[in-house]
Amino acid sequence: MRYLVRAFRGSDGVVSLPFDANNEVEARQQAETQGYTILSVKPGAAFGLWGMKRRTHFPLALFSQELIALLDAGLALVESIETLAEKESNRETKTILDQVIGHLYQGRTFSYAIEQLPLSFPALYVATVRASEKTGDLKDALTRYVAYQGQLEVVRKKLVSASIYPVILLVVGGLVIAFLMTYVVPRFSRVYEDMGGDLPFLSKLLLDWGKLLESKGLYVLIGFAALLAGIVYLLTHPGFKRWFGQLMWSIPAVGERMRLYQLARFYRTLGMLLRGGTPIVPALDMASGLLHPTLRASLKPATQAIREGRSTSDAMDEYNLTTPVALRMLRVGERTGNIGDMMERISAFYDDEIALWVDKFTKLFEPLLMAAIGIVIGMIVVLMYMPIFELAGSIK
Repeated sequence: MRYLVRAFRGSDGVVSLPFDANNEVEARQQAETQGYTILSVKPGAAFGLWGMKRRTHFPLALFSQELIALLDAGLALVESIETLAEKESNRETKTILDQVIGHLYQGRTFSYAIEQLPLSFPALYVATVRASEKTGDLKDALTRYVAYQGQLEVVRKKLVSASIYPVILLVVGGLVIAFLMTYVVPRFSRVYEDMGGDLPFLSKLLLDWGKLLESKGLYVLIGFAALLAGIVYLLTHPGFKRWFGQLMWSIPAVGERMRLYQLARFYRTLGMLLRGGTPIVPALDMASGLLHPTLRASLKPATQAIREGRSTSDAMDEYNLTTPVALRMLRVGERTGNIGDMMERISAFYDDEIALWVDKFTKLFEPLLMAAIGIVIGMIVVLMYMPIFELAGSIK
């Protein structure tokens, strides 16, 4: 849990410090270990807007890269972290590093120290460090984790870049439609006000909307804001997210690609853990949180089968946690004794397949989206000018 400690220490004066602790007593002890005189302790804001869990902005990737450089230069672990803490200008980051140093000075292991800060150090990072403590290759383990995060970031950037243009289209199209409906249509309604029943039905509906905006504009704005807030709340509600996720999984083409994306992350995580010396069963347990509940349910019996002596490839295949290509690669990895590297190759194969599908989908979706927005805007314009066309026809 997150606690906010108000404390005093020498030249720092009175400061407010965030601590991750199980209770107030533990938070107080952590602050006292760093030489602070405690003034007050209270629960911090662990949850943000609409119940979303607040995470610290600890720069984990940068911390790992700097720590690797210092360890490579020959500094001890404690000296390296102290060096990072001394040069750190961000107070919250410095507090986190001071907490790690405090645990290390108490004789705790590095994995134990970072495990006490779950909002800053994810469970996978802790597992990577713990496995390296058994083999003594912390620097190599951190290097693998940084590479792992870099590969995930590449996949994420591909997905984000593919969605930028459709989002821009939707925003621009929405703004144009909003301008027409809130500014242009009300002014046309004044011009056609005397035509009454001579208007076509759809044009009359459109122009009635313009009159409504002119007479009840404030109420319409409040109603629209309330509707928008309700949609945002719905989109952030866990129940709706689960329902929408299940809906996406039920669509054959989309669901299969979502499955491949999750399997890619799963295999990449497994490969990193196995290469770091983590046994297969604990590695499966650690990586299970990356999977969708449907796949996670399949992983439990697969893990049990592996625990009972079944081969990894057979267990994964039996419980639908692989593909024909991945199955063959797993069997090759088992025969060569290099299953960790093979799992990372499987994830790279999945990533390429997903990237190709996303590229094809966006090339098809973007023109369809442009056509849909153009049709909506065109209909609004035609409905506004239709009375003029009819009037011109009647004059002839």
